[in-house]
Amino acid sequence: MSRRPVNPARRLGDGGGIPFIGSVQSKSRSSPLLSICLVIGAILLLVYCYGGSSGGHISEREALSKADGGASCTVEVQRAIPVLKKAYGDSMRKVLHVGPETCSVVSKLLKEEDTEAWGVEPYELDDVDADCRRLVRKGFVRVADIKFPLPYRAKSFSLVIISDALDYLSPRYLNKTLPELARVSTDGFIIFSGLPGLHKAKTTELSKFGRPAKYRSSTWWIKYFLQNSLEDNEVISKKFEQALLKKSYKPACQVFHLKSYR
Repeated sequence: MSRRPVNPARRLGDGGGIPFIGSVQSKSRSSPLLSICLVIGAILLLVYCYGGSSGGHISEREALSKADGGASCTVEVQRAIPVLKKAYGDSMRKVLHVGPETCSVVSKLLKEEDTEAWGVEPYELDDVDADCRRLVRKGFVRVADIKFPLPYRAKSFSLVIISDALDYLSPRYLNKTLPELARVSTDGFIIFSGLPGLHKAKTTELSKFGRPAKYRSSTWWIKYFLQNSLEDNEVISKKFEQALLKKSYKPACQVFHLKSYR
């Protein structure tokens, strides 16, 4: 699915190629059938490796996303849902997810008991499956440029989760987007951000996101939160860490729990 920042004029609205296919074709003149078999085998291997290591299954698209530059924090959100429910309890009743591939997160959240979910996709939805089109048609998912005010009233959601989006924003736009997350939530918002060193910025992202990702350290984020009066939710952070230990689960992304505006 191609990624282009949403045109502000139409804020509300309805993977790249496999990196090793070209080398396989250029180095060998074997039959097309053999090439196809090699590609399918590689995809199945990726799905098996990444799905099995987490104790669950991920989609083919998610596996390819991992192969093209590290773990996806949006995938990590889906894996972390049971842990988040332990930490946040009733605050998971009305959730907004913001970030690429939000349809996958919303679909998973809607399957949870006593949970309503909505999503904001920051980039154009050019090539999506029938389930995602249904979510857009029914109003569960919107397309909106998160550099502008979110299309929701204050305190519309109990909890907001954002992933794979803030890493593409400069501090200038972070100053606009993070207060919006605090504004539309009542019980806090959660940031899933890439880890420096583990997640790799790619030049191919320029065509998708307008700029390569900048993965910032936890020290940078904490300093930024303090400078902008964004308060860490220490109680929830402790509950989240305890739930992680019980499940022997370590997220492949940085996770920050912040308080909403009072």
